[in-house]
Amino acid sequence: QVQLVESGGGLVQPGGSLRLSCAASGFTTDYLAIGWFRQAPGKEREGVSVVVSRDGNTYYADSVKGRFTISRDSAKNTVFLQMNSLKPEDTAVYYCAVAMGPVYGGGWLYKFYYDYWGQGTQVTVSS
Repeated sequence: QVQLVESGGGLVQPGGSLRLSCAASGFTTDYLAIGWFRQAPGKEREGVSVVVSRDGNTYYADSVKGRFTISRDSAKNTVFLQMNSLKPEDTAVYYCAVAMGPVYGGGWLYKFYYDYWGQGTQVTVSS
């Protein structure tokens, strides 16, 4: 049974940092990409950052470039999201997701391509 388990969310002040983790298990075949999405109250779920399994290429939403870094521990099947210089607008539930493939037109951050989702972890940026 496929499982994606997120951890690391919490309350942080503006300018602070958090590190999210996602442990993936139960995959019987290689997945194409794994990454992070977020959903703020009243807004659509949006892609934050993903990493492609076969080549390690990473993709980021413009709103987080230069502040967030995605990384992975392939041996442990875990992906991380280091979030620095956090802003109140980063407040959202963050979800880990896996795409089994394919992804067309460079749509790595499009939620429609992702097949499996974790339950999410709350990140709140507030003073």
